[in-house]
Amino acid sequence: MQAFKPFYIARLPRILFGRGRLNEAPALIAGYGRKALLVTGKQSFFGTPRWQSFIDALAGQGVEWRHCAVSGEPSPQLIDDTVDQFRNEHIEVVVAIGGGSVLDAAKAIAGLLPSGDSVLDYLEGVGRNKPYRGPSTPFIAVPTTAGTGSEATKNSVLSVQGPQGFKKSFRDECLVPEYAILDPDLLASCSPALLAADGMDALTQLLESYVSAKANPFTDALAWSGMQAVKDGFFAAWHGAEPEAGEGRAAMAYAALLSGITLAQVGLGSVHGLASPLGAFFPIPHGVVCGTLVAVATDVNIRAMQAREPANPALAKYAAVGRLLSGQNELDDQLARDALIALLADWSNRLKLDRLSVYGITEADFPHVIANARGSSMQTNPIVLADEEIGEILRKRL
Repeated sequence: MQAFKPFYIARLPRILFGRGRLNEAPALIAGYGRKALLVTGKQSFFGTPRWQSFIDALAGQGVEWRHCAVSGEPSPQLIDDTVDQFRNEHIEVVVAIGGGSVLDAAKAIAGLLPSGDSVLDYLEGVGRNKPYRGPSTPFIAVPTTAGTGSEATKNSVLSVQGPQGFKKSFRDECLVPEYAILDPDLLASCSPALLAADGMDALTQLLESYVSAKANPFTDALAWSGMQAVKDGFFAAWHGAEPEAGEGRAAMAYAALLSGITLAQVGLGSVHGLASPLGAFFPIPHGVVCGTLVAVATDVNIRAMQAREPANPALAKYAAVGRLLSGQNELDDQLARDALIALLADWSNRLKLDRLSVYGITEADFPHVIANARGSSMQTNPIVLADEEIGEILRKRL
């Protein structure tokens, strides 16, 4: 019988999932008040015909709106400037429609509009360590990509890029969206390159949370379901041939949502531990980091556990995922783990995900990256990796 150890499930948003669910957003927004701040990317959604339909529908509900656009990964300065711009506008609800960066930015803006505080008061690791008490302005998240799962988390990830840069979170359960509205049709405007990077991010989040040192039966069930969806829908969405692509986009929207739920509950692993400094110091997209590292990181984790912790339960989990994704149910555990590593490497190659050197990373940068890789994600990796093992992950994908 499976052992059920105590676990805790943090707050989740109310979730609306399905094609066309965006049409329900204006009425939900009106339920929170008559003045909304709409946060979008500079092109996604705002640059499509859906924008006009959406603001017309808001007007039909009697909702007045303000708008701000986010380009690239949000910085603390952008958050503070936006809060200063809108804090006297009596905003009653914040609505984010965009990718993970847009959702993360809007989450922080919603959290700080009532007080007008600087986000640096609360940013983990680099901020002033002031406890966040809320309240947050009600927040509705509408993802237009399928990668970070930000719509289901309490985390707002903010970055300052450069040699002394950082990528840190402002996090609190008050920041969890009131609603997450997932309309897979919104993914139709994503390029194949974006679908590839985001899809590998979602898969990595599902895999890392499944083997997390804090994993529990509740999150395992969600992560497994998400990985099944990735297996069924990822390449259909990426190839873009209809009608299969439409079902693929729905599968990936579902997988990304579940990846956000599981990462928020039990954490991640070495890939995301490295993604934080790599994304802060170099202009490498988050999804590309995940996709390019996940096969090697999985290999290093497995070999480390076989050498030092052969009874680690994550070894059996990696084998199970190998059988799931490869479709070879007859494989024994060792062959299944080998199949998983080979499959992840093959997917990275098929999706043409760049190696680290493309972004100017050299071996001389490794000590600085490794020294900054032991944040919260690395704390839930299924085994503690030595600096040499982390360096091996980087070296093999240079």
